[in-house]
Amino acid sequence: MFIPDSMIHKRLISYSSRAKNTISCINSQTFNYEYAFERDVLQQGKSIKFMETTDRMDEPSLVLCSIESAARMYPHRPVVFFMKGLGDIITEDDEKKARKRYPTLSIYKNIYIFPLRIKKLFAGTPFLDWYNKIDPKQEIYWTYGKSNACRYAMMWKYGGIYMDTDVISIRPILEDNFLAAETLNLTSSSVFGLSPHHKLTWELMENFVQNYNGNKWGHQGPGVFTRVVKKHCVPKFTSVDHVKCENVSYFHPERLYPISYQSWRRYFEVWKNLPTFKNSYALHLWNYMNKERISMVVGSNTLVEHLYKQYCPSTYEGVFNKTVS
Repeated sequence: MFIPDSMIHKRLISYSSRAKNTISCINSQTFNYEYAFERDVLQQGKSIKFMETTDRMDEPSLVLCSIESAARMYPHRPVVFFMKGLGDIITEDDEKKARKRYPTLSIYKNIYIFPLRIKKLFAGTPFLDWYNKIDPKQEIYWTYGKSNACRYAMMWKYGGIYMDTDVISIRPILEDNFLAAETLNLTSSSVFGLSPHHKLTWELMENFVQNYNGNKWGHQGPGVFTRVVKKHCVPKFTSVDHVKCENVSYFHPERLYPISYQSWRRYFEVWKNLPTFKNSYALHLWNYMNKERISMVVGSNTLVEHLYKQYCPSTYEGVFNKTVS
């Protein structure tokens, strides 16, 4: 599914209009854009969420591509990038300035960039006491553990779809409530969708805290999902079609992980015949495996370059312009 830029510009999402109408009706001295956005956009339960849980602000092209591809696949839904290093957003102009930091994203009217306030996010969840007591200096995988906690809390409060920033969307996911298998025996934490205050999300948070082990990779991510899913069902696939678990669609690995983590380098290789990924909604590029920080190179003819050209053309153009300048 390819959505031209002209259509993107015409289809201004209703959530954005509602927030802007609210802005125009309230005295600017008392108005808080973050509060209005949370009420009028996030609490509608339809947003697509990405997060940067470190203080990094100079985002690599894969992060920008992931966000752009989602904005193109879901033009009728707000796509929100939460950033821990971002300052307060008090006015609409503040939000516009934040978006202008990333010119390749600023052309999309359904993309919003907002600060991630972790203690505020954890309030009212099982995470707040855990977060106040933990010593990050003693944690081996603190960034990853913190990231997982943030996504669970965000989804509990606001619902919608969560995506990691190394996931390129290639088709829209139509289900509101879904989980995905990473392998036939492991449930993914990289992409999932649940309605606000869904009981499974609360179980994920409780399981995270009760079984916390910050020294074990994946224990707080796929490990949490896998442990919770096993309490409710044992999904068995006879095809790439979804199966049901607790009234939630459970996706076959092909839907998001047609290239497994062991083969992640395939994205950065030249293919004689490009794959169609006809059974996939999105592609996870396994950035945590990419210790050498291999990136998309313009003119390389690699699979990832073809993906950039088709699904995040603005990001591709930005990389191209840097290459030739």
